[in-house]
Amino acid sequence: MKSNLGYFALAALIIFTACNQSRPTAVDEDGLATLSADSIRLHVSRLAHDSLLGRKPFTAGETKTIAYLQSQFKEAGLEPGNGDSYLQEVPMVNIQTYADPQMRVSSPKGGFSLKGFADYVIWTDKITDKVSLNNDELVFAGYGVVAPEHNWNDYAGLDVKGKVVLVMVNDPGFAAGDTTLFKGKTMTYYGRWTYKFEEAARQGAKGCLIVHTTEGASYPFSVVQNNWNASKLRLDDRSKAKPYTDINGWVSLPAAKRLVAAAGMDSTSFFAQADKRGFKGSSLNLRLSTNMKVETTFNKSFNVIGKITGSKRPDEVIVYTSHWDHLGVGTADETADSIYNGAFDNASGTASLIELARAFKSLKTQPERTVIMLAVTAEEQGLWGSAYYAQNPVYPAANTVANINIDGLNPFETTRDIVTVGEGQSELEDYLKTEAEKAGRVLAFETHPEAGYYYRSDHFNFAKVGVPALYTSRGVNVIGKEEGYGEKTAAEYREKHYHRPSDEYDPATWTFAGGLDDLKLLFLVGKRLAFETTMPKWKEGSEFKAIREKE
Repeated sequence: MKSNLGYFALAALIIFTACNQSRPTAVDEDGLATLSADSIRLHVSRLAHDSLLGRKPFTAGETKTIAYLQSQFKEAGLEPGNGDSYLQEVPMVNIQTYADPQMRVSSPKGGFSLKGFADYVIWTDKITDKVSLNNDELVFAGYGVVAPEHNWNDYAGLDVKGKVVLVMVNDPGFAAGDTTLFKGKTMTYYGRWTYKFEEAARQGAKGCLIVHTTEGASYPFSVVQNNWNASKLRLDDRSKAKPYTDINGWVSLPAAKRLVAAAGMDSTSFFAQADKRGFKGSSLNLRLSTNMKVETTFNKSFNVIGKITGSKRPDEVIVYTSHWDHLGVGTADETADSIYNGAFDNASGTASLIELARAFKSLKTQPERTVIMLAVTAEEQGLWGSAYYAQNPVYPAANTVANINIDGLNPFETTRDIVTVGEGQSELEDYLKTEAEKAGRVLAFETHPEAGYYYRSDHFNFAKVGVPALYTSRGVNVIGKEEGYGEKTAAEYREKHYHRPSDEYDPATWTFAGGLDDLKLLFLVGKRLAFETTMPKWKEGSEFKAIREKE
């Protein structure tokens, strides 16, 4: 045991160090005082209120949400961002599916049935009235990846036309922890479920089923189950010849093991073979049968856009984004609550846009570049609002300086760190680090890069057209709490509240003290960009660097 003298000496050193670390060096305070935790709390409470019905597109909840955002953008002093309108129409289709309660599996040794919802979840992206699997062959295609730059092709020599492919979640190298394959534990876009469905369609497959693991997907199977016989949105692309599979979906790991066992193989060694370079896919000699009725409705959702016109370089724009939508009303959970309020995800981010608008409007000197607040629709359905904007930009990508995306603002205590998602992507990371250090904070990087969060929110669509994009999440080094507290609370949210009705505003604990500090840093990054003449760049090694340089 240390002596009391030693203890007090150590305590004094810690206090001295903490004070020095937390003392700002040269923060430009102009605009910061406008940002308010109480104001954030107010907007979150309104946006996550039951009366907005979970803010799902194509519902009365959307009408109320976009009306609120327009009024708040106008009150904050933002000009209409799309000509004389605050709205950008996003043509979409709503696809409601009604799947049979079971799927029949046939093999040379007999057959059995898998139960819908419990064992698998399926849907369709096709515009039709019915889709069916009629004794269709099941083929294992590894991770379902074609990546020439990684010298990898799971479909090489594999005929999947008119068949159903079974593929693994995440990337080659993830399960094996092999850093020589792709980015090892760090997910690339090839690991995302959206890519796997797209690639299966390009290969001519009739269906694509992804084997779910909580570690590989970064969320439990209960999140997947939200898609059972639900309505899903996507962009209305009837004028384009884009291929779609008849059926997309997930199978639980136990169900996948049962399929492999029916094919006469051990699942452990069978799935592990997909982690090795040179893997060759093969038929499982199983056939699947099930039916699904489909109802389609065409409509328009809306992105909400406001702007502050730049005083010197108005054609150059900085775009802040947040998605306003959530999952609407579902079936009641164990608490008999059926409204997916989406308070953290993403009423908190949407409220942040209103606060940022107020802060930029309060500046003593008008920004030299135009600052855009863009609240996008249908993120939860597949990043569709930002995808439509990126494909039909109000402000050209070549003139877009940067995108700063907010998808969940820390509602709790202040953290020493702020986390950048997507380490090493762009120079915006360095901008954030500079502002964090001025405020006595540190820049950290995501602790679960295998989850692929850089490819899971709206900034990704800006990155795909070459715009440097910054995406952050709340830190885990919570001031005044024991080590591991921040990770624990983040894991609790993922396990208990992510995409569940329990993601609700809690006035007793949601102080937004930490969120306010994070928002100040994102404001300062945008403020610096708004007065610069240079453009931030992608870093070497980023898959998006070449896109920007082609412009």
